[in-house]
Amino acid sequence: MSPRRGGAQVIPRPDTWRLGESPEWLSSVSSSHFTREHAQQRIAAYVAAEQPSSAGVNDEWLAGARASAVLVPLIDTPNGLSVVLTRRADHLRNHRGEISFPGGRVEESESLVEAALREATEEVALPTENVTIIGQLDPHATFVSNSLIVPVVGLVNGSPHLTAQASEVARILIVPLAELAHPDSYRNEWWNTPRGDLNIHFFYLHDETIWGATGRILRQLFDVLFA
Repeated sequence: MSPRRGGAQVIPRPDTWRLGESPEWLSSVSSSHFTREHAQQRIAAYVAAEQPSSAGVNDEWLAGARASAVLVPLIDTPNGLSVVLTRRADHLRNHRGEISFPGGRVEESESLVEAALREATEEVALPTENVTIIGQLDPHATFVSNSLIVPVVGLVNGSPHLTAQASEVARILIVPLAELAHPDSYRNEWWNTPRGDLNIHFFYLHDETIWGATGRILRQLFDVLFA
């Protein structure tokens, strides 16, 4: 029997929520969108036109938040351009068992790009020399871990052998963008919370659910690539 769609992860939905609208690109993406060249062109255009912002984040919280960076690694596979994700180990203090990008805290002596590349090397053994950085997306706040996360997008060159660091990573996933952009995979919901209405983004795989900060980053990535 195949695994239940979305896996067994428990999603802590509040009592009050409503289904959000589907993005226009969800029904219009084509195979031409799932290439390195397309990704490089669209990310470059976005970086040139937009300045990353932390709109909607309280300035006082922002001043005390910890700077973090994640690498959004895009890699060629037989199924088209794909993204490298990890399932966080179940013993971690924050976001245990959730699907995430390789990443973590920015150390005092390093840049956002250096932090993202270092974390990817530590977590999945992705060699820095195999990654071409093509830009950054907007920062994303995570209140559970008191972090402001900057996504750094990189193209992976070649087919490096990836290995999970057992202390942090339970599983490595390489998921085609075409699968994530399929109408049956994506949905968003509006949750009523003490901080106001929050738009929560979900990408359903056959045995995992991507949501939280990773879902928000993927949604923005797809808005940039496909809108």
